[in-house]
Amino acid sequence: MRRSTSWHCSMGLLALFVALVPDRFVASSVARADDLDELQEKTIKTAVRKIAPCVVQIETQGGTELVATGPGRPGGPPGIRLGTGPTTGLIVHADGYVISSAFNFANKPQAIHVRVPGHKEAYVAEIVANDQTRMLTLLKLVGLSGKLPVPVAVPKSEMLIGQTSLAVGRTLIGQVEQMPSVSVGIVSALHRIWGKAIQTDAKVSPTNYGGPLVDLNGRVQGVLVPASPRTEGETAGFEWYDSGIGFAIPLEDVNRVLPRMLKGTAKEVVTLKRGLLGITMPQQQGQDEHSAPTKIASLAPGSAAEKRGLKVGDVIKEIDGKPIDNQAQLKQIMGPKYDSDTVVLKVQRDKEELKFELKLEGVVASYPQPFLGILPLRDDPEAGVEVRFVYPGSPADKGGVKAGDRLTKIGRAMPPAPVRMTPIANRDQLMDMLETAVPGLELSFEVKRAGGKKTETLKIKLGETPDTVPTKTELPEKSSAKKALTKPKGVGPKPPEPPKKDDKKEPKKAELGLLKRTTAAADHTYWIYVPENYDPNVAHAVLVWLHPPGKNKEKDIEKFCESWQLRYSCEDYHLILVCPKAESDLGGWTRSESEFVQEAVKAVTDTYTVDRRRIIAHGMDQGGEMAFSLGFRSRGLFRGVATTGAALTGNVRDKTNGQPLSFFLIVGDKDPLLDAVKESNGKLKEKKYPVIYREIKNMGRQYIDGRTGIDTLEEVARWIDSLDRM
Repeated sequence: MRRSTSWHCSMGLLALFVALVPDRFVASSVARADDLDELQEKTIKTAVRKIAPCVVQIETQGGTELVATGPGRPGGPPGIRLGTGPTTGLIVHADGYVISSAFNFANKPQAIHVRVPGHKEAYVAEIVANDQTRMLTLLKLVGLSGKLPVPVAVPKSEMLIGQTSLAVGRTLIGQVEQMPSVSVGIVSALHRIWGKAIQTDAKVSPTNYGGPLVDLNGRVQGVLVPASPRTEGETAGFEWYDSGIGFAIPLEDVNRVLPRMLKGTAKEVVTLKRGLLGITMPQQQGQDEHSAPTKIASLAPGSAAEKRGLKVGDVIKEIDGKPIDNQAQLKQIMGPKYDSDTVVLKVQRDKEELKFELKLEGVVASYPQPFLGILPLRDDPEAGVEVRFVYPGSPADKGGVKAGDRLTKIGRAMPPAPVRMTPIANRDQLMDMLETAVPGLELSFEVKRAGGKKTETLKIKLGETPDTVPTKTELPEKSSAKKALTKPKGVGPKPPEPPKKDDKKEPKKAELGLLKRTTAAADHTYWIYVPENYDPNVAHAVLVWLHPPGKNKEKDIEKFCESWQLRYSCEDYHLILVCPKAESDLGGWTRSESEFVQEAVKAVTDTYTVDRRRIIAHGMDQGGEMAFSLGFRSRGLFRGVATTGAALTGNVRDKTNGQPLSFFLIVGDKDPLLDAVKESNGKLKEKKYPVIYREIKNMGRQYIDGRTGIDTLEEVARWIDSLDRM
């Protein structure tokens, strides 16, 4: 039995007391300690006996044995083996309904059997409801006669940090009539996982997922689940098991939505989804969610926010009467909300304060990424956007746009008002405008023809981004005007005056080639490769290589960089490589290392001229899983994810307007993960993400090194070069 933190503290103080007092007091003090220990043991046993009749044992049959989890703990497995032993559940309704962690059914079992204390035979159980935001599953026992005991919930208002908590499970015992296993700890925090969970230091792991967290009176504080504030899905947070950080969903919250879940059947399973406003609030460089403002950057078409009239630029000041100062506070209040819940927002619009009542929706409609059909000339100091390349057959091509033309104004018809044309400042401004549009929208463009002698207005209806990459012969050699350090007239601050010849300080020359670096705290290592033809007037793309497990030595990094230099991809496509080193030599990446990876990228963007529209996470095997994780979690930084032999390990997050994310998936037809990668491709396309999928013949689990005769690497380089397509 694991002792609570408070028990350990009291024993430590007693030991100090014994060392300081005279011997005649020692015997009586030790006797009191024994009495306290015995009293605590009796109290715990009494509490466990009270809850034991409500704790059931669940066994599953069939399904997938190994479920991928994404980056886990150092030395840990690339996935979780499920379906090989019993799990735990908690009775929540007398008519035979049991709640458990969704983790216990992530392997999609073919059959579920539940053993109930006091009942001889196991019951067949059916899944009737899923709570996707708290990752809980409700089971219905088939053929049950009679009423089952139901536990008492601890009101959330009575929960305090420091209270004793008992984590109870039925997986380590053979007979359901025996007392369940128990681990003792305390409630270490409240309102965790964005307001959805209790945190405890009692041992929480697959041995008791789905079981109750109980107080000393035998009342249930919550249902034990793996959970993470950063990721979603049945296995999110699994890597923290036995770490001293465990989570439980308050039973009071479960009971609140239980009537909705009870409406489900095996044929029509009820699914509770997270309540969404349908807005984005991107963080700027140097900000985190605790400092980023709550200013709406975009609204999803057809979302709850758009339907009620919120607008881009509105600042959310209150939700349900609670003040909001940053994005973390907004997440904390919105985290527990379900679809169809109603919230009241107070927003600041210019100088006016407005109030809106919204009914949240569980799904934000996904639209394909809109496509004009051009590549812009980069690093262009002139106002407008010069067209570098026109995709054949694209809307721009059909509308009459030619390479060399300059787009100077954009407008949209809003009948009965005439089209109002807005000047286009530069590439980034035009991309921002188009990223919040939808396919099928007709726009007007003022176009200055190549040579500047003629100006025309063209009407173009946006299409969908294709799953093609321009060929090497199609792409023009000139991709940049090579004036990145020059500001266009009227846009941004005036550039600094160049140093005079007699200045003593010469500009520091950029370091080139393969360079080894450490983070500011000297606790992580990474390498960068800067092409020998680096020019600070050209904005370079950044490719972040996330190596597979066991390939984090310097010689491995050198080999990777050589493969990208082999066909001069870095030089031809102005590409900087960033190669972070996972701390574990064998276990691969952990989610906690994502911050270090982002720090390495920031160091490069601070030192070299970087195109922030073309920063890509690239990885193989578990490194590819880490690339997926970074792409979804850090959309303000990464705009592309390229993987080799890697599959998605959780739910696909919804597309975010204003933060486009593109994917390039590569897999060999002999790779054991072939089917999983195909499934990942389908999931991404269902969410309307732009995806390039390449299946390489006669290839197993190996990298797409150009030296093997596979030219896909060069295609990836062209894909990166075209990520600022619009």
